[in-house]
Amino acid sequence: MKEKLNPFHIALLIYMIQSGVVIFSFPRLMARSFGYNGWAAVLIFTAISSFVIFLISLVYRLGEGKSIFDILEQAIPKFMLYPIYVFLLSLWAILGCMVAKQYVIIFQMIAFPSTHPMFFKALIDVLSFILVIGGVYTISKASTTFFWMIAWMLFLLFFYFQDFEWARLTPFFFRGGTDMMWGSLDIYAAFLGFELALLLFPYVEKKGKFMKAVYIGNLITSLTYLTFTFICFGFYSFGQLTRMKYPLLELLSFIRLPFVERIENLLFSFFLFPALITIVMYIWAAVEVAKRMVPKANAKWHAAVLFVLSFAVSWIPDVIGEVEQWLQYLGYVEASVSLALPLLLIIVLWVKKGAMRRE
Repeated sequence: MKEKLNPFHIALLIYMIQSGVVIFSFPRLMARSFGYNGWAAVLIFTAISSFVIFLISLVYRLGEGKSIFDILEQAIPKFMLYPIYVFLLSLWAILGCMVAKQYVIIFQMIAFPSTHPMFFKALIDVLSFILVIGGVYTISKASTTFFWMIAWMLFLLFFYFQDFEWARLTPFFFRGGTDMMWGSLDIYAAFLGFELALLLFPYVEKKGKFMKAVYIGNLITSLTYLTFTFICFGFYSFGQLTRMKYPLLELLSFIRLPFVERIENLLFSFFLFPALITIVMYIWAAVEVAKRMVPKANAKWHAAVLFVLSFAVSWIPDVIGEVEQWLQYLGYVEASVSLALPLLLIIVLWVKKGAMRRE
């Protein structure tokens, strides 16, 4: 019998996928998009992401836990699905490699400015490859371990209570924002990752608490974003928050310990763990699609080819601005996929069930 994913591991896995490098710029996005007290808008995006998770739960219930590939291939000829498979494979593989490129460039800028970022990218790809070929069960257990290695960082918030000022929050809500429409898309992209739950259907107990675990993982992400953003809005002035590129990194630099210098470099290293899980899960998702397209090939070869190709693509953007622009556009596409793919599956299942009733 194959081992099934535990709901506890699933909840932490969803959280680790969602909470990546974007958290460093998240408070700035909220300030620019929603203005004063923009932190409260996190609740809006929590509701939106929860609704999309509800759509995924409908797919899971209507499809009785079947793989999404089985659902699609039973209703649509496989040759017609190949363009969709190629699109999803390319999207998830490039998204994973761009997340890695963003992390390594920031790490290179603050810690090793004389080292080429692609050296660090190669090291992260090796670690990611080892996890991907281990399978989703290995990844889920690794994500749980990584979670406990970074959970203690929440206690760092106590360092900022002394300088936190309620007056900075002001009595105004959602005033002063300059780019609410496009900014909202960027913010929603920060919640992405839960849509990969669609690929976990074959790996969970059919009568378990799978979807409840996905909701909990999304809630943990929302609480994390809300907490850090709220602290930033009370620690910085609104003008400072809109001008800073990475407010959370600046926040970490205020911590001073008598026995460690530049502790923000050390703390930033811990954010490798959620970034690594984000990278691994998107590449794993691409491998799952590749296995469906070429079932006879070994999964390790699928992973190796995808890592080599994505590594080659990651050479194209060579500065942080270009990488973030790539991630922005990829985030828009992935946001569309997170909604369109569950809707497509629901329509396919409803049409199939309607045809079965008529027979």
